[in-house]
Amino acid sequence: MRTVNKVILIGNITRDPLIKTTEGWKKMAMFTVATNRYYKTSDGQNKSEAEFHNCVAWGTLAERAEQFLTKGKLVYIEWRLKTRVIDKEDGEKLYKTETVASNMIFLNKRGEFDDNTQWETSESTDALDSIDDDDMF
Repeated sequence: MRTVNKVILIGNITRDPLIKTTEGWKKMAMFTVATNRYYKTSDGQNKSEAEFHNCVAWGTLAERAEQFLTKGKLVYIEWRLKTRVIDKEDGEKLYKTETVASNMIFLNKRGEFDDNTQWETSESTDALDSIDDDDMF
C-alpha cells in the first residue's frame, strides 16, 4: 500500500534563514514559517491562533532560501515531515519533527524576486544527523 507524507504551507518567514554547511559540503537552510488559524469560539467571538513551523531546506532550495527569504516574506512551500530522534546525555530520547522542503514558490509582489521564483528538489536529508542539535531552532 502506498502512503503519503506531504504538507503544504502558505505563510510568512519569521526570521532570516540560518544557513549551515554539512561536513560533506551540503548547504542547509533552517527557518520558521508562521501560519494563522482563524476560528469562532462557542460564544461567537472571532479568534486567531498563530502556528510556527520549523523548516529545513537542502541543496538548491537552501541556496534560494539564503538568497531570497527574509523575515516577513510570504512563501508557498511543499514539505514532507521528518522526525529525528535525539539521544540526550541522561538517556532520554527527544523527538523533533520538522518539515523538509521539496518545492518553494515565493508569493510576494512581482519585482521583489527574480523571474525564476519556483524551485523543486529531491535532495536527501541524510546529512541532518551531522548538524549540531543546539543550532536547530
